[in-house]
Amino acid sequence: MSPAFPYFTEEHAMLRETVKQFCEREIAPHAEAWDEAGMFPRDLFRKAGDLGLFGIRTDPKWGGHGLDWWATAAYVDGLSYASNGGVVMALMVQSDMTLPVLEELGTDAQREEFLKPAVAGDYIAALGISEPGGGSDVAAIKTRARIDGDDFVISGQKLWITNGTRADFILLAVRTGEEGHKGISFVIFPTQTPGYTVGKKLKKIGNLSSDTAELFFDNCRVPRRYLLGELNRGFYYVMHNFQAERLVVALGAVSNMERALAYAINYGKERRAFGQTIGSFQVWRHKFAEHLASVEAAKWLCYRALDLTNRGDDAVREITMAKLFCCQLDQAVMYDCMQIMGGFAYTTEYPIGRAWRDARMNTIGGGASEIMKEIIAKHAKL
Repeated sequence: MSPAFPYFTEEHAMLRETVKQFCEREIAPHAEAWDEAGMFPRDLFRKAGDLGLFGIRTDPKWGGHGLDWWATAAYVDGLSYASNGGVVMALMVQSDMTLPVLEELGTDAQREEFLKPAVAGDYIAALGISEPGGGSDVAAIKTRARIDGDDFVISGQKLWITNGTRADFILLAVRTGEEGHKGISFVIFPTQTPGYTVGKKLKKIGNLSSDTAELFFDNCRVPRRYLLGELNRGFYYVMHNFQAERLVVALGAVSNMERALAYAINYGKERRAFGQTIGSFQVWRHKFAEHLASVEAAKWLCYRALDLTNRGDDAVREITMAKLFCCQLDQAVMYDCMQIMGGFAYTTEYPIGRAWRDARMNTIGGGASEIMKEIIAKHAKL
């Protein structure tokens, strides 16, 4: 994050520094141990809530700061110092993939019951969209909610749900109407509801410290007052929410690449082989020069999308391009940052190995790269 860029104020810089210090103090020292344990302590949510990290753009009425999207960019950049993709993913699901939706669509009663304690870090939130038969294909959702008096009765299954094993509530996409995109609704689902079970915590290649679960719903009754927004408008809400998710993922990829490049370049200056430092070989100097230029281009593509979003303008095209470009570039950058370190990078003792492993999710989650290309092609009328 460049301090000279006019949109970043002193307030943004202070927020970034607060998040950076939080990560360096509370997360990075435990990064490897939490990956090995496959979980991080629940009280980290409370600590993040105490710093206001879950309510950066949230109205102060609900415990937030009421800041802009540039503040979110500062927050995401600060998180890149955590050295643990799983923790960052879990925190961002709360801060940017669930709570903004709840604030935008929820009633005051819903915000008081769920948003306010989640902003404080007392509640953990999850987003329940993906199912065994489809992740990106939201219109194919099968988990059904039938109306019975004043209740929804929900039956079905969800998969790949971050924070799923310990969420206090889930923003759940369910089918309430006809097949296809017109019959989907969003419901707030408290996880203490009878009939709800966590099937298992999934074993993953990366982001090991975050819990990712399969969830089952067997005739679960929740009050109809927990409907978010309008009945059968859930597909449009999900698509709108994907834009925010994809933007913060792209921003995170840029920051993670910057951290990885700095780490690898510094390693190249210190490690000697064949009578000179590894980084002084032309092959590495040129390779990192290309990566530095590409990451700078990726950052400004994100800033363009961010500026449009912050002004309330349509940014689907720009966000989609940023998600595609940044997350694919992330794969190449992490590969080379790992390659220069040789065997050391292949151990979990060094953060670059975890960064390479965790980055692999970026071209899959939040809409696969193939979906991003299809959206761009439609916008370009190809």
